[in-house]
Amino acid sequence: QVQLVESGGGLVQAGGSLRLSCAASERTFRTYTMAWLRQAPGKEREFAAAISWSGGSTSYADSVKGRFTISRDNAKKTVYLQMNSLKPEDTAVYYCASTRSVSRVPNAYEYWGQGTQVTVSS
Repeated sequence: QVQLVESGGGLVQAGGSLRLSCAASERTFRTYTMAWLRQAPGKEREFAAAISWSGGSTSYADSVKGRFTISRDNAKKTVYLQMNSLKPEDTAVYYCASTRSVSRVPNAYEYWGQGTQVTVSS
């Protein structure tokens, strides 16, 4: 069982930056693909970014590509999401999730954190 705890959310003005962190409890963290998904009010949960277990492969949703960067530190069992040039439409609850293989499908992810709120004001 992998337990995930997100932090770093908050309120930021449009054009600003935030960095989210997700700490994992499981020692086998290094074998899992990690991802960030988000859910805006009244919308379905959607994929934002994912990173392979080695960090050698990343995948981004078109809506965040070029603005968000996902990274991981396996020694610290932590994954990060650096979010730059934030837009009001990025407002959502951001979830950290893990699975065995990189996927853009939310249902493919086995373990989830509790989520952290990101609010971007215009």
